[in-house]
Amino acid sequence: MKKILLLSVFLMFTQLFADLDWQKDLSSAFTKAGKEHKIVMVMVEGEHCKWCKKMRYRTLGDEGVEKKLSNYVTVRVMEEDKKAVKTLPKIDGVPTIFFMNADKEVIQKLVGYYDVDDFLSFITTVEEKRAAQK
Repeated sequence: MKKILLLSVFLMFTQLFADLDWQKDLSSAFTKAGKEHKIVMVMVEGEHCKWCKKMRYRTLGDEGVEKKLSNYVTVRVMEEDKKAVKTLPKIDGVPTIFFMNADKEVIQKLVGYYDVDDFLSFITTVEEKRAAQK
């Protein structure tokens, strides 16, 4: 019981400091990205996926990752939302993260949990691919 209580407190505490500005839906995310000339980061997660929660709180909640992602438009999609999922490329499991341009073209796709260092490395790869496209 103590473990559950401590985990709940930890998750609430980390949620308070999650600074990412998550868009409410894919449509508004791509519209915003087009207007602001930004990359969209779509995180597809499952309702009961423990790795999704770890990815969100541990990796995406990291100050360095948040700082990097402040230049992106971020949106979360639940795997159970079949209408939203249908508009995305193939999802091979959750968590899946797509980095996409405003025209909905995939720049980079990640499947699974990644720690902070690996995720920051992927962001660098995304930025290099985006620079090469220009």
